[in-house]
Amino acid sequence: MHRRNPFLACRAAAAVLACVSGVSGCHAPAAGPGAPAASSSVPSSGDFSGPVDIGGGRRIHLSCKGSGRPTVILESGLHDSSDTWTFTDTRPPVPKSPAVFPGVAAFARVCTYDRPGTVRYSDPPALTTRSTPVGGTRSLTAMADDLDRLLTAAHLPAPYLLVGHSYGGMITRLYAQRNPHKTAGLVFVDAFGTDMRPLFGAQWPAYLKLLDSPGTPLAAQRGFETVDVDGAVAAIEAAGPLPAVPLVVLSKTEPFAAPPGAPKALLDTLERAWPVVQRSLVRLGPQTPQYLATGSDHYVQVHDPDLTIGAVRLAVGRIGTRP
Repeated sequence: MHRRNPFLACRAAAAVLACVSGVSGCHAPAAGPGAPAASSSVPSSGDFSGPVDIGGGRRIHLSCKGSGRPTVILESGLHDSSDTWTFTDTRPPVPKSPAVFPGVAAFARVCTYDRPGTVRYSDPPALTTRSTPVGGTRSLTAMADDLDRLLTAAHLPAPYLLVGHSYGGMITRLYAQRNPHKTAGLVFVDAFGTDMRPLFGAQWPAYLKLLDSPGTPLAAQRGFETVDVDGAVAAIEAAGPLPAVPLVVLSKTEPFAAPPGAPKALLDTLERAWPVVQRSLVRLGPQTPQYLATGSDHYVQVHDPDLTIGAVRLAVGRIGTRP
């Protein structure tokens, strides 16, 4: 039987971290075939894994697989490298394979990448060395700009179906608002929302501190990914409306994995707020389906890969029906 065992130490995003270490069937993927030197163009089909030169002396590691349209972009949550789309931690009746990345590649061209300062699920976990480090607190605008530079430099054909986990949903949301002509659809995988702060009240500063200092020793390393959440919300609110594209929302049902010593009152507030945030995401578009990943914590793509793959497939199908 495939054991479920939280990865305690790096889980990030909308709340708390939980890194995987020694989970049966969970591992950082071996590098696939691809160019070791920085590339300015990625093949339109087949496997690619390597750095892409995005300008300014920076490179971002990109992995792509499969073929077809639209191009699916998998955006990881806060502090997470692209690894979270490549392994599973399931229990019956959920199958342990395929993971989301190869599963989506069966019917679409799919790509994912390492943001700088994110955690690779190696043994032991470590910050990625595959993308050029960037110092300081990152703005959501800068993260969305990086995504646009990467997609442009790699010559990945638009429009894109953007799949964002947790804080990655904020990145894909802003990208879609700023690039409506390049956006074919959105899938939010237990994504962070813009209406969090009022739900926390006076606890908001403590929550922000927990996000950027989630209890892993890696947080003390130079270059560890930290973000300006309030600035991110302001950027989304100041941007144009979301394009009228198909949306799908996946939401957890189980509590967030919490680092030792996290205040219970803060975690209780988070659990009360999260369903409200998910309903707000559903209201962003007409007839937006919401899947509840029963039995899954925040890492829906890891615990329910088949459900996540199915949501992407649904979005692809709905994109195909647009006039």
